[in-house]
Amino acid sequence: MTQKPFLEVKNLNVAFPTEDGLVQASNDISFTVARGETLAVVGESGSGKSVTSLAVMGLHDRKRTKISGQAFLNLESGPVDVISADEEVVRKLRGKAMSMIFQDPLTSLTPHMTVGAQMREILTLHQGLKGEAANKRCVEWLEHVRIPEAARRLDQFPHELSGGMRQRVMIAIAMLCGPKLLIADELTTALDVTVQAQVLDLLQQLVRAQGAAALIITHDLGIVAQYCDDMAIMFAGRVVERGPVAAVFADPRHPYTQRLIAASRARIGTDLTSLKSDPPDLFRQTSACVYADRCDRAQAVCQSAPIERPCSPAASEHRVLCHLTPIP
Repeated sequence: MTQKPFLEVKNLNVAFPTEDGLVQASNDISFTVARGETLAVVGESGSGKSVTSLAVMGLHDRKRTKISGQAFLNLESGPVDVISADEEVVRKLRGKAMSMIFQDPLTSLTPHMTVGAQMREILTLHQGLKGEAANKRCVEWLEHVRIPEAARRLDQFPHELSGGMRQRVMIAIAMLCGPKLLIADELTTALDVTVQAQVLDLLQQLVRAQGAAALIITHDLGIVAQYCDDMAIMFAGRVVERGPVAAVFADPRHPYTQRLIAASRARIGTDLTSLKSDPPDLFRQTSACVYADRCDRAQAVCQSAPIERPCSPAASEHRVLCHLTPIP
């Protein structure tokens, strides 16, 4: 990267104390995202993708969650670590410096408030806009996200819109105050293929036009290949491989990444039984490699924790967490 990253996550840990023990949901997570670039966080359900993003947004209940590490937003006024910052400071940053689009817009939007009321509330809170000025900005953004008859939509409730329109409304709300970090959690899961492409194209254009840093959480490697610059692959709460999308797809180094990419390329009917196994036990505290139980290449050394390292001296941005991956 030629510019200082807008988001710098360093050694982030998120754990949940329960009656059955401590659930280590995110473990020693590090990555960066620069403005104008998109990072994909990829992994199966329970890998820690959403937990990590919620920590960056400051949305975990601090009384019920153990969080350590750092997540810096490099603002024009100076860096702010959202992990250690006061909750009121982080609350003021949400919607203004950073925004998040959740998976299901029907549950994320307030059902008893009109689209316009929800958008105006954000503009009043962060920019002091009210009345006609706020309405004008709302219509402009609904037009930006290509919602027809934008002015009329302000008086509609979320249930009166289609799934694609609701998702576009969520994007408009997220972008209203010009945030420089946008997080999208499984943005297109509930949409059909055609609408998925339209929404992703729109999001990509807005991110580039606004010069924002984007973090896309997904399990769809097709989305990663087409829309993202960098990727981080998570398994059992750890980033096992990260780097530029082109480099990771061309030469995946971690066994888990190799299996994910092979599965995404496989034709219907191909035997993928090698991917099947029990989900990782996040209660288990171990010094072993988190992937050792699934790995068909595991050796005695895998009972100790691997250290992340560059995949080659010439490719320092492509990094892997594996004892056995050969490094040229």
